[in-house]
Amino acid sequence: MIRREWLLLRVALQFLTRLPLRLPGWDEAWLNACVRHFPLVGALIGACCGAVLWACAQVWPSMVAAGLALAAGALLTGAFHEDGLADSFDALGGAVSRERALEIMKDSRIGSYGALALLLVTGLRWALLAQLCAGSPEAAALALVAVHALARLAPVAVMVALPYAGTPEHAKAKPLAQQVPRAQLGWALLACLPALALMARPLLLLAVAALSALLMGAWLRRRLGGYTGDGLGATEQIAELMLLLCLAS
Repeated sequence: MIRREWLLLRVALQFLTRLPLRLPGWDEAWLNACVRHFPLVGALIGACCGAVLWACAQVWPSMVAAGLALAAGALLTGAFHEDGLADSFDALGGAVSRERALEIMKDSRIGSYGALALLLVTGLRWALLAQLCAGSPEAAALALVAVHALARLAPVAVMVALPYAGTPEHAKAKPLAQQVPRAQLGWALLACLPALALMARPLLLLAVAALSALLMGAWLRRRLGGYTGDGLGATEQIAELMLLLCLAS
């Protein structure tokens, strides 16, 4: 049991980050099963970003420290979620059909809606993190652990609630195009509890993460009839922004 969960955690790390991990072979079922560890991977990413934020805040102003922390996160994940945000807003920002929206998501080029979404979401995250850092670098660093964990809980909730919108055979990560069991959400929530224990308002933050998943899930259902990989990335980014807004209020 422990050995399998350790394996699934490494699968999740390999999928969500650019860490050069070696796995003992490959089974497609692992990717579907590992989604329960997404929040734990998020907590690890948040811890790395928090460490960068705290260290840089000892040398430079909070605005610089926040920017370098965001850069560290993008470097660690390969801007995985930011790419999904841009593709989703390019596809769903205009009044196009479901079929055309799915085609736009597959296009590697970035359009006006995607560029604007990246600019606004990243800029707001930067400003909010700088505000938190200016108040207390230590508290801001700890907050990043919870923010990144909860932001990756939201996509798991969307995967549990919605079907896959595209053609599973054409999905980049085909196992994630399969229905995710509800039990995965329960395990993912448990993985968030240690990070939430660090925060002063854990239930409020959990409610904000749930609201993020609800809003993005409703949007994806209405426009596409389900989720896509890019939609999950956008969900993570929106959840991260809403959590920072909550903490900075």
